[in-house]
Amino acid sequence: MQLRLVVADPATGRGRHRRPGRPRPYGRHQRAVQPLPEEYAYAPVITEGGEEAEPTAPQLPARLAFRRFWPLTKGDRRWIVLICVCVIAAALAETAAILLFSDLTDNALRQGSLSAFWSPAAQWLAVAVLGAGVGYAGNSLAVWTAERFVMRLRARVFGHVQDLPPHFFSRHRQGDLLERLTGDIDAIEQMVVSGVVGTVSAIFSTVFFSVAAFTLRWDLALATFVLAPLFWLAARRFSGRIKSVAREERVADGAITSVVEESLANVVLTQAYNRKGAEEDRLRREAGAWMRASVSGARMSELYEQLVEVIETLCVLAVIGLGAWEISQGRMTIGQLLAFAAFLGYLYPPIRNLGQLGLTLTAATAGAERLLEVLDAEPAVRDPAPGAAVQPWRVHGTVEFDRVGFRYPGAERPTLAGVSLAARPGEFVLITGASGAGKSTVSKLLLRFYDPGEGYVRLDGVPLHAVPLTFLRDHVTLLPQETLILHDTIRENIACGRPGASDHDVVRAARDAAADEFIRALPQGYDTRIDPHTAQLSGGQLQRIAIARAMLRNAPVLVLDEPTTGLDALAARRVVRPLRRLMAGRTTIMITHDLNLAPDADRILVLDHGRLVETGTHHELLALGGAYARLHGSQNGSLTDTGSHPTVQLGPS
Repeated sequence: MQLRLVVADPATGRGRHRRPGRPRPYGRHQRAVQPLPEEYAYAPVITEGGEEAEPTAPQLPARLAFRRFWPLTKGDRRWIVLICVCVIAAALAETAAILLFSDLTDNALRQGSLSAFWSPAAQWLAVAVLGAGVGYAGNSLAVWTAERFVMRLRARVFGHVQDLPPHFFSRHRQGDLLERLTGDIDAIEQMVVSGVVGTVSAIFSTVFFSVAAFTLRWDLALATFVLAPLFWLAARRFSGRIKSVAREERVADGAITSVVEESLANVVLTQAYNRKGAEEDRLRREAGAWMRASVSGARMSELYEQLVEVIETLCVLAVIGLGAWEISQGRMTIGQLLAFAAFLGYLYPPIRNLGQLGLTLTAATAGAERLLEVLDAEPAVRDPAPGAAVQPWRVHGTVEFDRVGFRYPGAERPTLAGVSLAARPGEFVLITGASGAGKSTVSKLLLRFYDPGEGYVRLDGVPLHAVPLTFLRDHVTLLPQETLILHDTIRENIACGRPGASDHDVVRAARDAAADEFIRALPQGYDTRIDPHTAQLSGGQLQRIAIARAMLRNAPVLVLDEPTTGLDALAARRVVRPLRRLMAGRTTIMITHDLNLAPDADRILVLDHGRLVETGTHHELLALGGAYARLHGSQNGSLTDTGSHPTVQLGPS
């Protein structure tokens, strides 16, 4: 009849009943999480070298962690109340069962009459059936409500992570973030939903059973509760260490996931450099740390359980000893003692759960701290306020940088300083410079991954900070240096450029990107599943799929970041042809160190240590004999008969 809602391992805060590997759906319902008081707020940690490091988690009290996440239950509070009603009804049924058992043993059995047995037996059975029904309904509803909460919280965290700047991901391992989105969220559910219901269950069960105990025998009840504070003392003694161990285990979980994820993502490197043994050593080290934390937590949990068993035994011995003395004095019947002994089996679990709940909440707080490190990370940019946002307009594609300065978080020197440039519709602007000159930062500012610290970036004369992010990114297409391929079919990889695109549009984009022929040659054609490490397609073919995606998007502004890097001359030539079609009529900003693509640019901008040092056409800058000429002269490759370097033409062929 009992509602077994809190069955979490206090060392980890995780429910023992949860089936491993059960998928958690992502939801779209998101609510704000309450802010922390200032003393518990998360702030970036800047190292001596100026880099941003992962912040050290503050010691967050369980009550504040609970307050942070409780608002996410707003849509489920009526169900939580209903579950609590089931909990209370189950406790009442169990209390009634205790009293009926006393009547059955003390009257029917003592009288030795079968007729005196049937009435209390029928009542006892009815109460048992009622309690079982309430217990089933409550448990089913509790699981459903808990899953909804987890779905909502996971959607909230996942959505927040999508808005965080690139440098956040550079200082957090992917495996650790995955652990926070799974195990840590499960722990918070144990605190918020199961924790509330479990607390109500334990409190009401203890109150009802205490009333029943004093109804049966007040003196035995007093003997029982004299030792009850020992349960609380035991939980208090173990709570600090269990929280520390729980955090260590969660960190180790994330490290293991990171090692596996990184190793699988770089399996070619592992095989080519004979790093199998080294990778196994990495996994063993992280698994060893996890095992030590897990074993330590298990020992703590087991020691706590055994201590509680000893306390329960002391309580039972006190009751039996006092009861035996009362029977010998003729002041108590055997039926009353049997009923009270049966009652102890109901009373001690909720008393024990009150102590264990404290440990579970303490362990769950470790997960809350780790998750709040993510939720409290500030996005680098935000949408403009409703009153400050410009209305959508037909974008022509004029891009302007007006005295732009930018410094990455934690960096000592600015990446860009006083950079001004302009690119107009149909114009091809090439930005070049040595590594670290700030070229790729231009694309990050244009897509508003960051806002400039100085100056303005404008689109059609409108400052980007006044443009809604969705509208801006719908009108700027990025073809990044690393070809971004989803683990999905070729069709879906192209169609993600414009969700809802028809098959006809997908195929037309593939034809324009010179990809249709090799796609149809595959056994499953457009339904072939690929991933970034697929061996079915070459780097140039994957790049053409990315170009098809960009063509389908059909945005007026195009940003190309090293579009031919890593491709041989033949593959580059095959990629450049569809690039020419993609660039036609669009504002194109190409960021590259490969000057073979420079002669056809309308204008070339040369960056050096974050400053714009030269502007002009290919021939003008060569004649100038400055930074561009030196970069051009350092390019590898044989000279043609005219003494110039061979180029890959972007102009009409």
